[in-house]
Amino acid sequence: MKKVLFYFVLIFSGFLCFAEGEKLRIGVLNGPSCIPVAYMMENTKTAEKAAVAYEKFADPQALLPKLIRKEIDIGFLPVNVAAKVYNSSNKAIICCGITGNGNISLITTDKSIKRFADVKGHTVSVAGQGATPDYMFRHLLEQNSVDIGEGGVVLDYSTPNAQIASQLISGKTRYAVVPEPFITVAKSKSKNVTTALDFQKEYEEIYGKGETYPLTVMVVRKAYAEENKEILNDFLKSYEASYMWTTKNPLKAGKLSEKYQLGLSADIVAKAIPNANYTFIPAANAQKQIETLLSVFNSYDAASFGGLFPGKDFYYSGE
Repeated sequence: MKKVLFYFVLIFSGFLCFAEGEKLRIGVLNGPSCIPVAYMMENTKTAEKAAVAYEKFADPQALLPKLIRKEIDIGFLPVNVAAKVYNSSNKAIICCGITGNGNISLITTDKSIKRFADVKGHTVSVAGQGATPDYMFRHLLEQNSVDIGEGGVVLDYSTPNAQIASQLISGKTRYAVVPEPFITVAKSKSKNVTTALDFQKEYEEIYGKGETYPLTVMVVRKAYAEENKEILNDFLKSYEASYMWTTKNPLKAGKLSEKYQLGLSADIVAKAIPNANYTFIPAANAQKQIETLLSVFNSYDAASFGGLFPGKDFYYSGE
């Protein structure tokens, strides 16, 4: 009877433990990139051979130290940040797979913007200098023969993501490059805000139909992956099922995201999910896509990803 009660307490407290001492610690980012994790937090049976614990972080910079100190086993990072840490930490972390693909757009209250050339002569607020929205916007402008700087498009990095919607609505800025769900946030606050340029569509025109660029990857400590392949593979299967459930159930996913305080309201999450481009592409199939994006970063600042393309051992094989 005592043994039955012991396992009941473990399950009720949010963990499933089938082997004493085996743990899996997940670092979750508040915000859009980890919305699919909410389903896993709700359904504790996500790694049948380990006790799973979740810890939330405000941003990648807060998560990284714990990954390096071996206090977190799995985390979510922008692609270039993951590559940079791999290069600078003696390959301490490796990539499990792509969890989020391109969902960046230029939004505006100016109905005349139809092509990238139409942005010439304007100042555009860009979400995050040196981040994927910045370099992807630069890349697409260049592909459309639009200069950057005086006489072309002036890039303004002074407005944080969270304030861009209010700046557009107030008229302090008319053009902004942001990812989801900030697009949905802006549109929900004003019917005058529209998506003028979808970067994913433009990317496909350049690289071919069906091609996309990754925004977020799941990473794991290399040592953990080597020592706990069965646990890790089990978790990755659960994550894939979770992202698929999330895309099929945006209303329920929104409620779970709000329940676990992932930084966004339920209604915004529900509206954003159809355009958020969540996915799970195992690392073994992700190298080409990641290297194409890093090539874009490389054309502006090689240091942004550590200067070297990650080797094959960066891509977790699952074997």
